[in-house]
Amino acid sequence: MLKRTSSKILLTVAVFVIAVGGYYAAFGKTSANENVGENKITATLYKSPTCSCCLGHASYLKGKGFDVETIVEGDISLIKEKHNIPYNMQSCHTTEIGDYFVEGHVPIEAVNKLLAEKPDVDGIALPDMPAGSPGMPGIKRGKFIIYSLKDGESSEFVRL
Repeated sequence: MLKRTSSKILLTVAVFVIAVGGYYAAFGKTSANENVGENKITATLYKSPTCSCCLGHASYLKGKGFDVETIVEGDISLIKEKHNIPYNMQSCHTTEIGDYFVEGHVPIEAVNKLLAEKPDVDGIALPDMPAGSPGMPGIKRGKFIIYSLKDGESSEFVRL
């Protein structure tokens, strides 16, 4: 009797797992760690010649499904000026994705939120180079505060 009950439970679980997997395969649901959309999104990452952590963030974005072009820029401040990124919001690199900029080592959850919600902002920023952020060594200590920027003015976008 116990064997029969165990077999029925296993069969029920197997059918459930297959059904859920089929649903997600059919309707293309994405997790917070995946890039929104089915096609790769192009990202252009601008970095200075001396910064190596920027390559870590480029690799991180590639791992999340983005098609990343890295451009070494002799004067990175020109890109920051182009996007009107205030000094207190700056980091070591700036990435352009569609009509937005992403300043610094921003986690994929915030990038996906930006691309999915399409807010009326110029971009988002994680100032400085916090330890444990994507592409940065070290241990994350507390939540990252990612800011949205519009015309050089910042406000909190999300905490992760």
